[in-house]
Amino acid sequence: MKESSLLWSVRLVCAALLVLMVVRSPLTGSESEEREGAGSALYQWDTAWPKPEAADFGSTHGGVAVDAQGRIFLCSDTAPAVRIFSAQGERLGSWGEDLAGGLHGMALVREGEREVLYLAHTARHEVLVASLEGEVLRRIPWPQASGLYATLDQYNPTSVAVADDGMVFVADGYGKSYVHRFDAGGRWLSAFGGPGKENGQLNTPHGIAIDRRQSPATLLVADRENGRLQRFGLDGSFLEVIQVPLRRPCGVAVFEGFVAVPDLAGRVTLIGAKNELVEHLFDNPTPELRANNGVGRELWKQGEFIAPHGLAFDAKGNLYVQDWLALGRVTRLLRSGVRASEAQESK
Repeated sequence: MKESSLLWSVRLVCAALLVLMVVRSPLTGSESEEREGAGSALYQWDTAWPKPEAADFGSTHGGVAVDAQGRIFLCSDTAPAVRIFSAQGERLGSWGEDLAGGLHGMALVREGEREVLYLAHTARHEVLVASLEGEVLRRIPWPQASGLYATLDQYNPTSVAVADDGMVFVADGYGKSYVHRFDAGGRWLSAFGGPGKENGQLNTPHGIAIDRRQSPATLLVADRENGRLQRFGLDGSFLEVIQVPLRRPCGVAVFEGFVAVPDLAGRVTLIGAKNELVEHLFDNPTPELRANNGVGRELWKQGEFIAPHGLAFDAKGNLYVQDWLALGRVTRLLRSGVRASEAQESK
């Protein structure tokens, strides 16, 4: 016997409500892990940045920084090691021919009347402080005084962060998994972390950043091979593990109440003011492509990351994301409500 049209109508309404509930429900925990190839409610993939004639990034492996003028500084494994772009997507210049092959972490810091770059160099086993024009101003050498290293080459720093009082934190991400504290003059103070899986221990502390969302400020550490983000006091004391699902987190950037983490395995994770998961941005749906340095351009797709390695916010909250790719790829994500034309205005 045929069902009445009224019954069919009721079933259609129920189905529609169920679909609406699925679409509108927030993603948390395991649900977010299952969501792949997703877009974003907060960010748009900017297909117009950079300009095609300027899109020569070399082999992208390292960090990203944005200065007060809105210029974007990028690391490259191939010379020149530092490449500079405008918000309009133009290539402005470059430097660091002698720094190629090991320039990795990048932190932009205001010192007095000028901005400088702190640069972690894995192959030179040191941190360099350089002007934005490329002049090396000083160096922070390997922490021999710590007694943790028998030889210089055991120390392979991947990231650097600087507190408001000038204290410098250096993550030995490709070495022994310690984070070192130096004073503003470059004198070694102490180390914390060290290899392990317990709270406060680290396995490839690949990226670090000062978190000023609260007072006093703290240090966030992307504990890559433990798959987690840890928080430490600026004295090196362990505070907490931030409970969000991550996939090989490589770095940290902070803007207003948000924290962005480049997950090497194919996405960027956005964390909110209460350290809750907000979104996984532009997740790659193909596991074989994630964290794969050799993926050819024919497999690159708009709206899908491959191996996010470094990132930085600009003053408007837009994100510049560098994929770890031999052929070089950097993407701008426009924060919702920010037009591309507005993002390209000079600061």
